[in-house]
Amino acid sequence: MKFVKRIFAGFLALMMLMSSLCIMTSAEKASDADEITILFTHDLHSHLLPSANENGVGEYGGYARLMTLIKQQKAIDPDAILVDGGDFSMGSLFQTAYATSAIELRMMGAMGYDATTFGNHEYDYLQDGLKSMLNVAADSGDPVPPIVCANYWPPEKGQDGYDAQMWDSLNNYGVKDYMILERGGVHYVLFGIFGIDSDDCAPNSGMILEDPIDVARETVAAAVKDCKDNYGADPIVICLSHSGTEDGKGEDYDLAKSVDGIDVIISGHTHTTLREPIKVNGTIIASAGEYGRYLGVIKLTKGGELKSYELIPVDENVAEDPEIAGMVEGYKTAVEEDYLSRYGYTFDQVLVNNKYKFDTVDEVYDTQHESTLGNLFSDAYKAAVEKATGKRVDVALTASGVIRASMPVGNVTVSDVFNAASLGVGTEGELVSIYITGKDLKSAIELDASVQPLMTSAQLFMSGVEYSFNRYRMIFNKVDYAMLQNADGTLSEIEDDKLYYIVAGMYMGQMLGSVEETSMGILKITPRDADGNPIATEDLVNYVVKDENGNPLKEWDAIADYLDAMGGEMDEKYAAPDGRKVVYASLNPVKLLRNANIFTFIAIALILILIAVIVLVVILVRRRIKRKKQARAAQEAI
Repeated sequence: MKFVKRIFAGFLALMMLMSSLCIMTSAEKASDADEITILFTHDLHSHLLPSANENGVGEYGGYARLMTLIKQQKAIDPDAILVDGGDFSMGSLFQTAYATSAIELRMMGAMGYDATTFGNHEYDYLQDGLKSMLNVAADSGDPVPPIVCANYWPPEKGQDGYDAQMWDSLNNYGVKDYMILERGGVHYVLFGIFGIDSDDCAPNSGMILEDPIDVARETVAAAVKDCKDNYGADPIVICLSHSGTEDGKGEDYDLAKSVDGIDVIISGHTHTTLREPIKVNGTIIASAGEYGRYLGVIKLTKGGELKSYELIPVDENVAEDPEIAGMVEGYKTAVEEDYLSRYGYTFDQVLVNNKYKFDTVDEVYDTQHESTLGNLFSDAYKAAVEKATGKRVDVALTASGVIRASMPVGNVTVSDVFNAASLGVGTEGELVSIYITGKDLKSAIELDASVQPLMTSAQLFMSGVEYSFNRYRMIFNKVDYAMLQNADGTLSEIEDDKLYYIVAGMYMGQMLGSVEETSMGILKITPRDADGNPIATEDLVNYVVKDENGNPLKEWDAIADYLDAMGGEMDEKYAAPDGRKVVYASLNPVKLLRNANIFTFIAIALILILIAVIVLVVILVRRRIKRKKQARAAQEAI
């Protein structure tokens, strides 16, 4: 009998233990159910493949590795949503199939993205390219992510620039202001915002920018009402913004501060990496860097409160997802056959072995200095155009704003070069040759010295000139020395009225019009033809340099040919700066006044006037005090 009782007691204990475990499991599931997960990226820029770190150690990015991390996160939370903040295209050889294959959107569809938005680089192939890309993606039969964008649309019927086919392609794809998504019993409002600076960076988009803050406020109100009216749910509101943040502030900070009701802003455009999110006005602002370096993971309560935030590195320690890796390889083969074969190159062809550490893109942007990377690019452009035309190029130039990647240590491939020089308008970057006066050439050099602190993308790197500037000198008079480098290595004066033969990329050439605006009308650079006649910015397409076969000369191809001609090893002249641009800071009066121009003299005059006024005020005050003392003494004497 006692044995039976023991058996029964043991059975009861086991049942109680199993019940307890079931309760704990249910509690854990209930806890998990209270949590929602948002996975995010932005500024992927066609980086389907991993890229080598600039120091030659390790890799970052790659869609196959990114897919592995996405699957891992969805194994933890099957109801996680996956979104992107725009600029999904333009930045690698895969962009060459943008208009014909829509590789980027089809890859994102295969990876399960729930939504993305437009970035400024989606307009690099102009409206014709965008129309074609959207139609190809929509008609492919492959899954593709919805696109949301509330404040950047083409002109409507009756407005200048109306294009019915553009509207047809947007409607064919299904682009909307916002969308409502239900996942795991939670409703989300996803809407897109295009930023002011993004619009400035897409001067040929043909779109009309509506005020981001006003439109966001209206869209949030309409979308939340729509969700409540139709689904009876109070949604989590997520803005996919291509506006950006810088130094903890920026357009997306202003957006969050000004618009109530946004739970999360995925902040693209500025390639910012936020290790910790920015929190303002109840909104979480998140950024995960560019080129798929990280997968962003945000976990919220169902009420929208932040529980955790993480940026997971996408690097060589992450295994590749075989299905996505296979798709990427298939697209790589297509790019070789359809594009690279015209230039006699293959995707992973090694051009040169590089043992020197070049600047990173951040260094090119952030500090005024001579850059071996900028020297390499501008020298390559100069050599390519001289070979193609047989004419001596006086100056070739590039800007920090068009340099997208550095040269890795070790083997440099065709793909690496394209990644670094992939920016273009209408097509991949093409080289244009124009003439400018010596006075305008001096303005370009002064632009590099004076405007770069105001606009980081304006730092210039030149082949064919030698100059120096003092950071402490008066703005628009920082340059104290500038000379032209002749073919034999000697130097000569830059003559104001003489025409000089100049080479630059198309993107940079079309941005010349912004120089006058940025410098408040003080600096001006006017492109001219060989006879000195001004060239309108929109006509620069007629000045694209052609190679010996009559094909447009591409920036990336010029660099690739230049490296390929080195014979296997990077030229040692790129081991260190060669002194063509000297940047220094000195308060030495001689250096402050050397080659001073009217701006410095005006500044000196204003300073002298200010000193004179201060001295006069001091004298008058002292006299007044003296008179008061004398008057008081006289009264006391009485």
